[in-house]
Amino acid sequence: MEKKFFDFIQTNSPDGGFLQSVYWRNFQEAVGRKTFELEEKDENGDTLIYAYVIVHKLPIVGNYFYVPRGPILSQKSKVKSQNYISKVKIFFEDLINLSKNNNIGWIRIELNSEEDLKLVKENLPKGLKMKKSAADVQPKEILVMDISGGEEEILSEMKQKTRYNIRLAEKKGVEVFATHEKKYINEFLHLVKITSERDRITAHPESYYRKMFEIIPPEVLKLYVAEFDGKIIAANLVLFFGHTATYMHGASGDQHREVMAPYLLQWQQIRDAKKAGCERYDFGGVGTMSNDQESKIKSWEGITRFKTGFAPETKPVCFPGCYDIVLNPARYVSYRILRKIKP
Repeated sequence: MEKKFFDFIQTNSPDGGFLQSVYWRNFQEAVGRKTFELEEKDENGDTLIYAYVIVHKLPIVGNYFYVPRGPILSQKSKVKSQNYISKVKIFFEDLINLSKNNNIGWIRIELNSEEDLKLVKENLPKGLKMKKSAADVQPKEILVMDISGGEEEILSEMKQKTRYNIRLAEKKGVEVFATHEKKYINEFLHLVKITSERDRITAHPESYYRKMFEIIPPEVLKLYVAEFDGKIIAANLVLFFGHTATYMHGASGDQHREVMAPYLLQWQQIRDAKKAGCERYDFGGVGTMSNDQESKIKSWEGITRFKTGFAPETKPVCFPGCYDIVLNPARYVSYRILRKIKP
C-alpha cells in the first residue's frame, strides 16, 4: 500500500482504518463479495475522501452497498472550505451513480464522527435522504488505549484487579504466544464454537476464519493462544495495522477459567503491539452509553468491565452508527418489514 494513502487512512480514522484497508477489501473479495473503490483528491493529488464499498446480497429485496467505517473524510481542517464541500458533493454523486448502475437499493455508511455525518447529510444529491439503520454493523463505542508509554506506566494505569489477574495468570504458569500453525488454528475454531454456545452469540462459520488466515498476511493478522497444563484454553485474533493494533475476536474454553488466561493474553498482545511500533491498542466494542438500549448495555456489561479494566481513565471513542441512503424506497421499506418479521 502506498505510504501516502496508508497514512491518510490511519490519520483520519479513529480506529486506525483497517476496515477500509486493502487487506480487508481483499478478504471480502475472497469470501465472494464484489467491491468497488471511490476516491476524491484535491488539486495537489492528495486524498480528501475515500471509500471502498461492499456489495451485500439479500433475497427478495436485492442488493445494497455497505461502506465499513467509511467513507473516510479528511480531518485536516475543521472549518471546511467551499472547495472541500464541493468535493464531498462530487464524491457522493459518483457513489449514487455507481449504485444506480449496479441496481443497488440503498447505501449503508458508517461515518467516523457526528461532524462528518452532518456534512454528508447537508450535501447529498437533491431529493435523497439518510435514515438511521435498523441496526449498527460495527460497535458504536470502542475503547482505544494509548500504549505509547512504558510498560510499567501502562500497568500502573490499569485497575488493581486487572493487574492482579495478569500476575495471577503468570504465577499459575499460563503461557501465551503468537502462532499461525494449523493445529492452533484448529484449536481456536474449537474454542469459538464453545464460546458461541456458552455465551449464546452467533459466530462466523469456520470457513470465514480459515479464509481470513489464508488471505490476510501473517504480519498483519496474528493468532494469540494461551496454554495451560498442556491445553489451549483461550485464543485471540489481533490485527497489526500501522500505528494501531486491534483485538478482533476472542474465544475461551470452559475449563481452567480460574487462571485468568484472557488477562494475560491481552497484556502480551499490548506488549507485542508496542514492540511492533504501535501507539494505540483498540479493544473493540464496549457498551457504556446511557442513551443506548438497556438490554444491549446489560449484554455488554461483562466484556465492557473486562476491557475497561485495562484503561479505566480512557474515554471510549463514539461513532454515529450506520445510516442508509435510500435509493429505492419500495425495496427499502420491504427490507425493513422483512427484518422485523424475521424469526
